[in-house]
Amino acid sequence: MAAGMEDIRFLTVAEVADMMRVSKMTVYRMVHAGDLPAIRFGRSFRVPESAVAQVISTHVADTA
Repeated sequence: MAAGMEDIRFLTVAEVADMMRVSKMTVYRMVHAGDLPAIRFGRSFRVPESAVAQVISTHVADTA
C-alpha cells in the first residue's frame, strides 16, 4: 500500500449524510457537482473523512 494511505478512512454516502445532517441525495449532489471529492467503488461512492471535515470547515457560515 502507498505510504500514508493506511491513515485514510473512507465513509459511505449514508455516513456522510448522518455526519452533516443532510439527506443522502444532498451528498450525491455535492459529489456530482464536485463540491465533495469521492471515489467510486462499483456502483457506490466512498468519501474520504478528511474531505468531509474540510468541506464542513470551509462552508461554516459566519454568524458574527
